[in-house]
Amino acid sequence: MRLFLASYRFGLHVDRFVDLVGGPGPIAVIANAADAWPARARDSAVVSDVVPLRRLGFLPSEVDLRHYVDRPAALAETLSGFRSVWVRGGNTFVLRAQLARSGADDVLRDLLRRDALAYAGYSAGACVTAPSLVGVDSGDDPGEVTPTCGVPPRWDGLGLIDFSIVPHCVGPDTPPDAQNPGDDAARMIEACRGAGVRYRALTDDQAIVVDAEATALL
Repeated sequence: MRLFLASYRFGLHVDRFVDLVGGPGPIAVIANAADAWPARARDSAVVSDVVPLRRLGFLPSEVDLRHYVDRPAALAETLSGFRSVWVRGGNTFVLRAQLARSGADDVLRDLLRRDALAYAGYSAGACVTAPSLVGVDSGDDPGEVTPTCGVPPRWDGLGLIDFSIVPHCVGPDTPPDAQNPGDDAARMIEACRGAGVRYRALTDDQAIVVDAEATALL
């Protein structure tokens, strides 16, 4: 399983991202964490991720999970044409709901388990890989899920890692225990500690890489 999990895009580790996913090539962009946003803002969000990927030599294409609701086989066929997937930030609960509605949660787990795909995600795209979304409501509103997706919010993550990720901690060289987190991050840390949830905190410069059964904080 190959995972590149960041607080904001590549952090300071773009070279490690490129290496992990096997170099430039076709990459699927999943932007459904932005589905609760106005259409124009969502479109701009997609462009803001596609442009830097193209500059690195990748061939990004959006795979909109809303087009695959209750069609996991079709989604699996689509994703099989890519070497990696890029999952952007937004609302983690909305993203989780769209992953479940499309069957992308199981499809991604299968592709990752077979190492047929590398997963890169930042902010919501990183948070959703945890076992639990406890504390994520400190920054993301679960109340956006039902109006946007027509289903109640879920509090389970994909379980690709065995800890939660607290993104957007403030301050250079912030250590993993996040002594200087931002307000949302501080609340999430408090919630994780209160629930006994393991977590790792990231500044926007940092990333976590999972490769060959090893996990490294960059």
